[in-house]
Amino acid sequence: MPGSGSGTRAAVARVLMEQGPVTAALVAGELGLTEAAVRRHLDALIADGEAEVRAPARSARPRGRGRPAREYLLTDTGRVRFGHGYDDLATSALRFLAETAGEQAVDAFARRRVRDLLGADMDSVTALAAPQDRAEALARVLSARGYAAQTRRGGLGVQLCQHHCPVAHVATEFPELCEAETRAFADLLGTHVQRLATIARGDAACTTHVPLEDPEHLGRAKHHEKRRAGAGGPQASVPRTRQVHEVDRRSGTESGRPTSQVRQVQEEDGPAGSGSISHHGPRKGGSPNDDHS
Repeated sequence: MPGSGSGTRAAVARVLMEQGPVTAALVAGELGLTEAAVRRHLDALIADGEAEVRAPARSARPRGRGRPAREYLLTDTGRVRFGHGYDDLATSALRFLAETAGEQAVDAFARRRVRDLLGADMDSVTALAAPQDRAEALARVLSARGYAAQTRRGGLGVQLCQHHCPVAHVATEFPELCEAETRAFADLLGTHVQRLATIARGDAACTTHVPLEDPEHLGRAKHHEKRRAGAGGPQASVPRTRQVHEVDRRSGTESGRPTSQVRQVQEEDGPAGSGSISHHGPRKGGSPNDDHS
């Protein structure tokens, strides 16, 4: 049964699960290995948090001279190696909840789960002012919960990346879990966020884009720019040729201007504002109506 490397370690872990707590000598006898070889694998399991050691229970029978042998047993982390039905149980429970109480009950559960997940650490996130600082603090909180999260710059903001999701299997059938998480992130960070990828959909990581610009400020800037365009601002840089055709389309008629007349109108109008209009044709890959500055 035992081989080498991880195969032997799995065999050692199985003996701990089936017979633990046991001594290294018993494991060695069970697997036909040397006690020294077994101890190496036991030390590796302990270092990974999959096994623990404890003093043997007192026995009424007298022992020989020397230190009593230590006993080993698996931890909850070590038992995960052999699989469990937690995901299937959670999925079945949510199906039952949806059938008996409706989809709104599943959504309420998802919101409660996120609040319970973040807990008191939510204050450590909201205490910071800048969205980037909040995102970094949230990544630390998520990493402490086993999500292996980190932030990195991307575009006009930062990306919050979660490289592990303990509920990915359940979230595949119930995306409400991901949606509630995204809404909670937006509330904590104080800005609109966008979920770009999720492990539940087969992506390598759950990635959330966090803009660093204030959305309200951007909205006001766009509104101001639109008003300027309506007053002859940036729209004035549109060539008169295009404006003529647009007027004709709105009036339901087709322009009858000859090409030379259209070019004359364009040249007489001259550049609008501080820009200039190129008469050397469109950019490569562009259209004849493209603007050139």
